[in-house]
Amino acid sequence: MSPGRKRGGALDPLWYKDAVIYALHVKTFYDANGDGVGDFQGLIEKLDYLEGLGVTCLWLLPFYESPLLDDGYDIAHYERVHPLYGTLDDCRRFVNEAHARGFQVITELVINHTSDRHPWFRAARRAPAGSEKRDFYVWSDTDQRYLDARVIFPDVKRSNWTWDSVAGAYYWHRFFNHQPDLNFDNPRVRRAVLKVMRFWLDVGVDGLRLDAVAHLYEREGTTCENLPETHAFLREIRADMDRRYAHRLFLAEANQCADRTREYFGSGDECHMAFHFPLMPRLFLALHRQDASSVVEIIRTTDQLPDDCQWALFLRSHDELTLSAVSGDEKESLLRTYAPDPRMRLNNGIRRRLAPLLGNDLEKIELAHALLLSLPGSPVMYYGDEIGMGDDLALDDRDGLRTPMQWSDGPLAGFSAAPGVQPVLPVINDPTFGYRRVNVASQERTATSLLAHVKQLIAVRRAHPAFGRGDIEFVETENPSVLAFLRRYQDEVLVVVANLSASAQQPAITLPAAAAGMMVIDLLDDVPLERAGSERCVIPLERHSCRWFRLELSPECTIADPRRVRNRGRESG
Repeated sequence: MSPGRKRGGALDPLWYKDAVIYALHVKTFYDANGDGVGDFQGLIEKLDYLEGLGVTCLWLLPFYESPLLDDGYDIAHYERVHPLYGTLDDCRRFVNEAHARGFQVITELVINHTSDRHPWFRAARRAPAGSEKRDFYVWSDTDQRYLDARVIFPDVKRSNWTWDSVAGAYYWHRFFNHQPDLNFDNPRVRRAVLKVMRFWLDVGVDGLRLDAVAHLYEREGTTCENLPETHAFLREIRADMDRRYAHRLFLAEANQCADRTREYFGSGDECHMAFHFPLMPRLFLALHRQDASSVVEIIRTTDQLPDDCQWALFLRSHDELTLSAVSGDEKESLLRTYAPDPRMRLNNGIRRRLAPLLGNDLEKIELAHALLLSLPGSPVMYYGDEIGMGDDLALDDRDGLRTPMQWSDGPLAGFSAAPGVQPVLPVINDPTFGYRRVNVASQERTATSLLAHVKQLIAVRRAHPAFGRGDIEFVETENPSVLAFLRRYQDEVLVVVANLSASAQQPAITLPAAAAGMMVIDLLDDVPLERAGSERCVIPLERHSCRWFRLELSPECTIADPRRVRNRGRESG
């Protein structure tokens, strides 16, 4: 089936506004051939699970040929699949199988840099200075250029320049020294990037995540971030994609402050989506402070987008809670709260999975998912979070958050078809988050598990377009611990009320005047909340809970006990 079509009919050009995106590593999702490394065949075999979970779009973290010094973001060949994961034909078959089930597929376009083992760099370092091959990258006779550019990874490097003895010159890299930056002032580089883009769109992928897109150009006297030349290039490749391919998208990874991040939408002519880095840490700040104001403030600052654009919301930048978009005081508060052990800290963020970040508190984890799925934007979930997987701080860098998916309590967590092999990363086997306790199979058998609740939230979200396409209006509650808002789209009005505090609350909220006489129906229980027909409504909330409602016109209804609150058994499986 073509990526321009979904099961049952044509694909809506704005499909990404309704998407529930699931990020995964091919290498740690499922090993079908028994070599200890996840592969495309394994991913195909787990499409049933992903369909049952209810997600609609699969974001594949890098699977290209690479020395894997930075989890595949150090690409040695853009148009080859790493042989550990399968072949290009295997990748094509996965894309076709995913489309046949109605999924969309997003992959990576890592255009800021390559691996130093890429043929382009190997040729560049040996070519004469000033030649076409040398100028594929950024070189200098001194390391004193672009000194206003920050060092992104101060933990592991002191400069953005590294001396290359073969070239007899310094090369520029915003990230690790094995990732030289491409020279976007060279038109041959821009044409090469367009060729890579077209290659993967021809394979059939529906979207491309533009990694490190803020750092493409360098100019003296600037921070070398968010430069006008970068936006001009984005408009150029967006126009090329729109001319040649229907209903595809760009997703910007621009880890910047709110105003700068929003610039990557352009006037609707750059990226269709951008990750909401400014919101992510403020969700955790709100939970820590038991105060919704930071969330309200940042959403009000960022809610005006071009019509066809959408935020991508996440609870972590897949394997990191990134703190670059908050103030110094906020950052210190988040580090003290969520990363008290120095091993939990890395670069400008926190290397922890969702469940450990939230103290394995099931109510908090469910609340976080409910906010992810109801705030304006398209939610991005990280594999394993739906079952409350943990992390392994003994592993280097962010590998502790990239461990194999925990499918069962069998050998190697059911990750490999050959239990005796050594997995690509160790499975988690501690008493709290180990695979014998936390796994898909046990939670699928438990009606009150985290997995069951996440499935229900996703199903309800997908049934109500206002979550994906609606605008937002915050509702005053006079209770700082309560976040309340309306989501409106066409004739649908939804009400979301979340309790960020550790104690039960009964906030009174004022609904729109037009809601007088309407029923307020709980979306998860389909039970009406008792009201006296006025605009004011009291909503009972358990600790760290979130309730979703719809407003429905009906002259008669059965009134439920106002104290009735969903009170499921609490069990993580």
